[in-house]
Amino acid sequence: MTDNKAGKKMVPIDKIKIISWKKGMNVKEAKEIFARPTFDPAAERIAAKILADVKKGGDAAILKWAAKYDASLLKTGKLLVDNNQIREACSSIPMSFKKAVRESYKRVAKFARVSMRKEWFIRTPEGGKLGERFIPFERIGVYIPGGAAPLASTVMMTVSLAKVAGVREIVACTPCEGNGKINPYVLYALKEAGATEVYAVGGVQAIGLMAFGTETVRKVQKIVGPGGAYVTAAKRLVYGYVALDLVAGPSEIAILADESADPSYLASDLLSQAEHGTGKEKSLLVTTSPKIAKLTVEAIKRIFPLIRNKEAVAMVIRNGMHLVVVDDLVVGVELINQFAPEHFEIIVKKPERCLKKIRAAGAIFIGPWSPETAGDYAAGPSHVLPTGGTASMFS
Repeated sequence: MTDNKAGKKMVPIDKIKIISWKKGMNVKEAKEIFARPTFDPAAERIAAKILADVKKGGDAAILKWAAKYDASLLKTGKLLVDNNQIREACSSIPMSFKKAVRESYKRVAKFARVSMRKEWFIRTPEGGKLGERFIPFERIGVYIPGGAAPLASTVMMTVSLAKVAGVREIVACTPCEGNGKINPYVLYALKEAGATEVYAVGGVQAIGLMAFGTETVRKVQKIVGPGGAYVTAAKRLVYGYVALDLVAGPSEIAILADESADPSYLASDLLSQAEHGTGKEKSLLVTTSPKIAKLTVEAIKRIFPLIRNKEAVAMVIRNGMHLVVVDDLVVGVELINQFAPEHFEIIVKKPERCLKKIRAAGAIFIGPWSPETAGDYAAGPSHVLPTGGTASMFS
């Protein structure tokens, strides 16, 4: 099969299976639904080696590992991105993007301010006073992934929160692109969100730089932000040297739908997380309607040719996408709570009834006009969320 526009071979999609789920089922399909990628021992071994070298060797070790894993990285031998580089990058950014970033910052900052923990006090029977104060960190580190899809949105969801909380020093690490420079859109977002230092370094070495410090960079107190398998392994290994937000794995989405849902919307949202590109993402549809399940499969096949990263998305469709038909919404809610998704959409006639029974989800999107992608970019809440079933512990 050929994509006529691109002239490239398209990736075939295997038959998408629809599972009929009964309450209390203990079958092979259940294991497939709940299975998530485990931490990679090989990634952890490599991360441990790099971290030990960075801890001992400082800047020289950072440069060495950067050269090994990305020849284009750090051509100048300088870690810190200076103000001239930031100004030059920002001058090339179109006004439409600048407006979008400012609007995103405004929404994220507003949500962060409202949800921030506030100090409180109570009086004891004897006239004493007890309470809690919440004091911001002095210096935190933020990891911003690079790769095929530079995540300016992640800047908004991490750096902005630190600024609102009152953190004085916000250190950002992000890898360069093939031209040896940081993506200008990411740099602009970092400037607008409030990063005080930006370092052109990615991967495990970036985590080591922030966790241990070097001759030229002071260590941070906490590291936040998502990353791939090696960055995730590195974050796990430096816990204790620094505090962490969470250790996130590949992205995931679950949708609970009834016969009122639009299959094309369901298909688009199921595919939205698959576009992250690792091929290990998870997409789960739980529906009370066999008809909706079948129509969603057809919609996925229609949309797939329009997707850029076909290889990775096809891998998710084959290995990480599950469409499940349940007898009723009670069983559906039970299944969702067991899955404990990072992102969860409720697209049913009376979503509030289901919402009250959901015990484990990182972020919840209610109704057909609340797509998960709105939360990824600009709704307000952070998109750095627990994955792999850990929403049952961290949500």
